Amino acid sequence: MIEVTMRQMLEAGVHFGHQTRYWNPKMASFIYGSRHKIHIINLEETLPRFREALKFLSDIAANKGRVLFVGTKHAAREAVREEAIRCGMPYVNHRWLGGMLTNYKTIRQSIKRLKELEELLQDEKITSRLTKKEVLRLVGEKDKLSTLIEGVKNMGGLPDALFIIDVGNEKIAVKEAQRLSIPIVGIVDTNNNPDGIDFPIPGNDDALRAIRFYCKTLADAIIEARGVLDLAPAKVEEPQAKTKVKVKKVVKKKLEDGLSEDSGEEGEAELEVVAAPKASKAAAKKKAVGNKKPKDKEESESVKEKTAKNRTVRSAHASDEDE
Repeated sequence: MIEVTMRQMLEAGVHFGHQTRYWNPKMASFIYGSRHKIHIINLEETLPRFREALKFLSDIAANKGRVLFVGTKHAAREAVREEAIRCGMPYVNHRWLGGMLTNYKTIRQSIKRLKELEELLQDEKITSRLTKKEVLRLVGEKDKLSTLIEGVKNMGGLPDALFIIDVGNEKIAVKEAQRLSIPIVGIVDTNNNPDGIDFPIPGNDDALRAIRFYCKTLADAIIEARGVLDLAPAKVEEPQAKTKVKVKKVVKKKLEDGLSEDSGEEGEAELEVVAAPKASKAAAKKKAVGNKKPKDKEESESVKEKTAKNRTVRSAHASDEDE
């Protein structure tokens, strides 16, 4: 489980709220006080809620569920996109299309059209037959669809949970998720209403550093839950056998004039020589056969000598019988 501390939240500026005149009274229980007319959020309330939300989303990711990152405000776009891609989750970082959840059938048709356009524009045989105006029209249509639904192109269905930066700015997404009973994890600032949010996290939803902290921590938790960071054990190479060989070392003495010459002193030094790898069976067999050749040759010569000797004995016996 990813460890989150209060110091990390303080460094990210999570405790800074909005100006006191813009506050929502329903956030009173999460406010520590005010300083220079700016509300200070009580991190003792934020920390346990954030940990609870991380555990909930980690369980969804561990069960191969989908968490939709939502952050269409300018400060959140880049962080939402980068961290969602890093953990392999869908995201919406531009305008939320009405019906993206409640009318997903239409969104699916738009996704299909986007994929068709991408394949069409990659085929040079087809684009070469079209006029320049037609190609530009197709490129414009593809770019528009890509801007709106690029993040949900591979979502494959409704998400299992939503993670929203600034629930006040994403009211349509909140309403659609509530209608479909999709759990919502949302960052709630002092000017927003926490009602209807399943896992409200009181915190700063405007500072870029705070937004990146939320997204990065959540992405790390999802990656850990999915086990993506678990690397396969590396192959351990067997240590090669080393043999010690004694060699004679000639000691050199430097002369005063800068020249050097060998002296008669001799010493012994030990060098570590890496043993050659074992030869294959075929090579070993070939070598064994090669070593046997001289022996076979000797045996054949001895047989020849015995045969010649027997012949001489037989010829001697034959001559005796003739006499």
